[in-house]
Amino acid sequence: MSRYTGPSWKKSRRLGISLSGTGKELARRPYAPGQHGPNSRGKLSEYGAQMAEKQKLRNMYGMNERQFRNMFIQAGQIKEGKHGVNFMALLEQRLDNVVYRLGLATTRRQARQLVNHGHITVDGKRVDIPSYHVEIGQVIGVREKSRSLDIIKVAIEATLGRPAFVSFDDEALTGSLIRLPERDELYPDIDESLIVEFYNKKL
Repeated sequence: MSRYTGPSWKKSRRLGISLSGTGKELARRPYAPGQHGPNSRGKLSEYGAQMAEKQKLRNMYGMNERQFRNMFIQAGQIKEGKHGVNFMALLEQRLDNVVYRLGLATTRRQARQLVNHGHITVDGKRVDIPSYHVEIGQVIGVREKSRSLDIIKVAIEATLGRPAFVSFDDEALTGSLIRLPERDELYPDIDESLIVEFYNKKL
């Protein structure tokens, strides 16, 4: 299954969650698109609820199904902690997500483009793989030639705050993942136990 590249606002309304992180998609019309409006969504079965929760999280991080499933399997190999929480922590360690968390981009989709186009460095070396696994303490920065990009300047100016598990130097335009996030620092409207149940039936 390929990555969704269509209108993010329509997808947000379909899933019932803001994929941009701004909440603007659901502010005016917090229901699925379609001619029947808010009455178009029926009651979900148990399997449907599990699938919907998986789709929410997968689309939030902009991953295709194979990447998402493989990371879920990887999280299951971590001996300490709960499978679902470990899975969400691994998602947070993706390079495109860390770039987004540092405020160098306004959305994860934008962060992925910055990485793909070679604007981001890890420990001083250019990395253009959005799925790159960022270790605690690694320094994420902006290439010297890319520091004048308007897209980065606008994103930094629009950043009102950053999660406690990252640090950022506004002068150097560098930041780090200083620790793994706690579960209560991540999305409260995601029920990761449903995702675990979904994949446990599949794998």
